[in-house]
Amino acid sequence: MTDVHPLSERLARRAARGLGRLPTAVKRAVAGRPVSVDGQVMDLDAQVGKRVLGLTVSKTFESLPLAQGRAQIASEAWIFGDELPVEEIRDITIPTPEGGVPARLYRPASVRRPSAALVYFHGGGWVLGDLSASDSVSRFLAAHASLTVIAVDYRLAPENPFPAAVDDALAAFTHVVEHAEEYDVDPAAVAVGGESAGGNLAAVVALETARRAREAGSPVPAMQLLLMPVTDLSRKHRSYELFGEGLFLTEAQMDWYKARYLPDSALATDSRVSPLLAEDVHDVAPAYVAVAGFDVLRDEGEAYAHKLCDAGVPAALRRHSGITHSMVNATGSGPAPRAVLLEVAGALRMGLARGAVAS
Repeated sequence: MTDVHPLSERLARRAARGLGRLPTAVKRAVAGRPVSVDGQVMDLDAQVGKRVLGLTVSKTFESLPLAQGRAQIASEAWIFGDELPVEEIRDITIPTPEGGVPARLYRPASVRRPSAALVYFHGGGWVLGDLSASDSVSRFLAAHASLTVIAVDYRLAPENPFPAAVDDALAAFTHVVEHAEEYDVDPAAVAVGGESAGGNLAAVVALETARRAREAGSPVPAMQLLLMPVTDLSRKHRSYELFGEGLFLTEAQMDWYKARYLPDSALATDSRVSPLLAEDVHDVAPAYVAVAGFDVLRDEGEAYAHKLCDAGVPAALRRHSGITHSMVNATGSGPAPRAVLLEVAGALRMGLARGAVAS
């Protein structure tokens, strides 16, 4: 297969992998003095990546034309990600009321049929990202959790503002459950998950399907997997003050995302935008919530996990205190992202086994 990536990207990818294998003393020399905020010390590989990005990226995505910003995010996903071999990978189209959205199915050789499944939504603030953005995580979770992953390329804002992404996410989950035999998955063991904005969509799918189930017996996820999720666009929590500048996700970038996703800022209080504001969460799917210590979204993610627990929902909260936002996508650049995802894979195995038994 011809390598479609330009020389600069290929060199950057090699550099990212090379830095991850350097001795600790050399990494520390590259990274500079340890970064400590709010009683947390940044992971050394995270600090090296932050330093390298600062030296190599002259303009961040929000300062670029939209097409260039999207291309930059896709490039970074390839540079820092890892193409872990998975036996079956195929592109599919999931039908929706609006015509259909692209998706990609990942299935390892080790999986038992019909398998558990994860319907996964990529990050990117509902504005950026595509199937390439979630490729590294999808491969990793399919292989290590031994399940089928179906990654969904939902419609993006500003061309398709809220609620387009929510509608696509709901349609995708419902379709997979209702066509479980077609995908060779267990309809009682289908989870939803995502990272950042994708985590937001997964949480909203869990909320909306629970509401629909009360009214009409609609299918609900066996589990929700929320990685560094957006849960509250109505206000800025304390972590914005602590981590709003100089990291992978900034306060200014979140403002940029919000302005493009919401056609009216008043929509921020809608629970389909800010699930933390939902009035009733008592019967949503069990949750595994992972947050990054150095992340503007840290506190709202933790607040949502606590809200679920307070309502009696089985929910596990894991704070990875040393990492930055979206580091789970950097599986090719160091051990920390892989360690986080190995925990996630274990949570999926346990949660979906529980869901299958409960059915």
